[in-house]
Amino acid sequence: MPTADGQADAFAACPDDGERHPGVLLYMDVFGVRPVLEQRARELAEHGYYVLVPNLLYRDGPAPLVELPEHITHEIRPAVAAQLIPLVMAHTAERVLRDADAYLEFLAAQPEVGTGPVAVIGYCLGGVLAMRTAAAYPDRVAAVAGFHPGALVTDAPDSPHHLIPELPAHTHLGLAENDMPSESVDELNRALDAAGFDNAAEIYPDTVHGFTMSDTDAFDPAALQRHWDRLLPLLGRALVNR
Repeated sequence: MPTADGQADAFAACPDDGERHPGVLLYMDVFGVRPVLEQRARELAEHGYYVLVPNLLYRDGPAPLVELPEHITHEIRPAVAAQLIPLVMAHTAERVLRDADAYLEFLAAQPEVGTGPVAVIGYCLGGVLAMRTAAAYPDRVAAVAGFHPGALVTDAPDSPHHLIPELPAHTHLGLAENDMPSESVDELNRALDAAGFDNAAEIYPDTVHGFTMSDTDAFDPAALQRHWDRLLPLLGRALVNR
C-alpha cells in the first residue's frame, strides 16, 4: 500500500459476501504483523468488518523484521523486544500520523469498505497509535480501542493522556494490571473523567502486559474473551448503524 514514504506491506481481511462493510484499522503490537494478528483480523472480519493490519515499521523492511519464535516465552521476550524497540522509538508521532493518513485513505478506497467513519484499534504500542490517529482524524474515526497499551501517561508534552479530550465518544482502553503504576492509572482516569468519559478505561483482572496474544506467555484466554466482549459492542454502537 502506498504511503508518503514508500510502500507499506499489510494484511487485510473482510467478509466474502460482495457487500460493503465498516473499516477497521488495526495497529500491531511490538512483535509486528504475524499469524496471531492475521487470525485476529479474520475473526473480526467474521463479525462484518474490513480489517487492515499494516506493518508499521515498513521503512525497515517487510514483516517480520526479526526472526520470531513460534511462541514467545517470558524468558525470551525481553531479548526479542530489544531488537524491535529501537525501530519503534524511531517511529515518531509525525510518522505515525503521516502513515495514518495513508492507511485511512487506503481503507476509504476499497470497494468492500462503506463510506462511513472507521474504527482504529491497537495492541501494546498500537494502542497509543490508535489514540493518536483517532485524535488527529475526528471526522474519519468514530471509535478507538487499545488493549494492554504502551505508556499512556508520561511527562512528555505529547503524552497520550493529553489526547483524551479529542477522542471519540466510543472509546475503550483495556489495561493489564502491570501496564502502568497506580498513580499513572489515577492520572489517566482523572483525564477521562474530566473529558466526560464513563468507564472508558478498565483494568482486566489477573493479567499481565500482552494478555490478548496467544503466541506469548502473557496470554490469558479469559481476558481475550473480555476484550471481545468490550470491542464488539463498541464497534457495533459506533459503526454498524452508520
